Amino acid sequence: MPYIDFDQLVELEAKCRSTTNITWRSAAHSDVGRVRQVNEDAFYSDSDQGLWAVADGMGGLSRGDFASGVVVDAFFHHMKASSIAGCIRDIEIRLREAHANCRNSFKGEQVGSTVVALYCYGGYGFLLWAGDSRVYRLRNDELETLTTDHTVAQSKIDSGAMTPEKAARHPSAHVLTRAVGVHQTLHLDLDFNPVQAGDRFLICSDGLYNELSDDELRTLLKQGKVEDTVETLVNKALDQGGRDNITAIVVDAVADAEGN
Repeated sequence: MPYIDFDQLVELEAKCRSTTNITWRSAAHSDVGRVRQVNEDAFYSDSDQGLWAVADGMGGLSRGDFASGVVVDAFFHHMKASSIAGCIRDIEIRLREAHANCRNSFKGEQVGSTVVALYCYGGYGFLLWAGDSRVYRLRNDELETLTTDHTVAQSKIDSGAMTPEKAARHPSAHVLTRAVGVHQTLHLDLDFNPVQAGDRFLICSDGLYNELSDDELRTLLKQGKVEDTVETLVNKALDQGGRDNITAIVVDAVADAEGN
């Protein structure tokens, strides 16, 4: 879904309201890692609101911790509306305000951050992102990446100029094509999928998935309660080198009767 189509969200409203109720369990953890001196990651986690986000201040740029903090503040100030279109529009407006804040706060300095958010409304999960922080879904023991990285390498993959295997080793693998605060205009992608009871989501910065293979992620996500799983994921990434800040949120979709 290119950018945000609010007409499509309005059409989806009835489906969102008619689906089975889901409740949420989640846990989050962030670690500076074994190399960096400052943790430039930040996160937002609210199971009651059904809203989670990870922001990764861009390495090599000034004030990365400031940028990720500004992004996360956008979610703290989110005002839930009476429709999904209204909710998404409010998040978009607040992220655009964060974008302007990053661009205008430090004259002559480039200040930026990735952002990825999971927002659950009715029986649907809405993904909103810019950059290369990711959302994964574990469903019936199958792990799927629900977001697409906004990187130069991913653009080459999409055009057929590079294979995923080559892209993973290419210097452009982590050169971002979108982020909060960097370019003149902020372009956010939006996607959505029905949620099933039993789904488990992982929202994370690249400091996690760069250290762990998809097979390792799937194996670790299949085990334990959300609190134990998120700690295990971060500790495993640290054991594998911890070369970047590491942030992870694990979210379980639970049938309402079970959740109560």
